[in-house]
Amino acid sequence: MARKCSFAKMNKTPKFKVRHRNRCPLCGRSRAYYRKFNMCRICLRQLALRGELPGVIKASW
Repeated sequence: MARKCSFAKMNKTPKFKVRHRNRCPLCGRSRAYYRKFNMCRICLRQLALRGELPGVIKASW
């Protein structure tokens, strides 16, 4: 239910511009959002580990 509510809020335009909040299109999470990839850190990590994001590799040193 909470997820449906967040997606409904995401699709609705805010009353004022400053109230706009970036949300992950996959899960609806508003925190830890990466603008470069247009998704949250959790979804970014899952897709990167599966190899679905071109050019993103796991760091090793």
